[in-house]
Amino acid sequence: MLARPYPAVMGVLNLTPDSFSDGGQFTSPERALAQARRMIDEGADILDLGAESTRPYGSKPVSAEDEVQRLEAILPDVVSLGVPVSIDTMKATVAAWAFANGAKIANDVWGLQRDPDMAQVIAEYGVPVVIMHNRDKADPAIDIVQDMIAFFTRSLDIAAKAHIPAEHIVLDPGIGFGKTPEQSMTALARLGEFSRFGLPLLVGASRKRFIASVIPSEPHQRLGGSIAAHILAAQNGARIIRAHDVAETVQALRVAAAIEDKR
Repeated sequence: MLARPYPAVMGVLNLTPDSFSDGGQFTSPERALAQARRMIDEGADILDLGAESTRPYGSKPVSAEDEVQRLEAILPDVVSLGVPVSIDTMKATVAAWAFANGAKIANDVWGLQRDPDMAQVIAEYGVPVVIMHNRDKADPAIDIVQDMIAFFTRSLDIAAKAHIPAEHIVLDPGIGFGKTPEQSMTALARLGEFSRFGLPLLVGASRKRFIASVIPSEPHQRLGGSIAAHILAAQNGARIIRAHDVAETVQALRVAAAIEDKR
């Protein structure tokens, strides 16, 4: 999948009432399953299910029990559609439940550094993991790329000690997480610097707040900015793009790759 001339697309499916962009739209199993089918039809290679909002501002913590309750009504049906399912969680117990019920990828927004049991659970199930950079709060005074390199180095050390194979690891710069809008754009502009790790990169800039810092907009009005960021990310080495608007993202990536092929 990652050997194609354009990145794989991970479709976002939030089962939460308070996600920043589509909170509440897919809380019912019927609507969630319909959206999963739609994203597959539109070209999604992976579906990323999340049952707790991880937006940096205003999200409410959810217990592991509530997270599993939201997932159990829909995860098995989504798994049955035949596309790899990623579980977007920072809790090891939720991840373990999801893997036992067919999820194939871990997407940890705290890069193995928040739940001390996460790395071991991932190693035991032998699944790939997306390690995302995060901070508790943004600090405009720091060099965000150096902070990300240090964070990834710590996460990779945790992964190595848990015996997670390097070929199972994907790095995510965490656009919009613990960063000012300017730092998010810097992370995208300097994406190539993370090639030092020799690992695939995932970028999820879809509908993020930094777009509104360039041109005022609400999340649902940021499709153009999302595509611009994702095309540049692909050109700078991203091999997976995480997006809400799957059809438009797939089309943009494939057209950009086709044009590049004519150089």
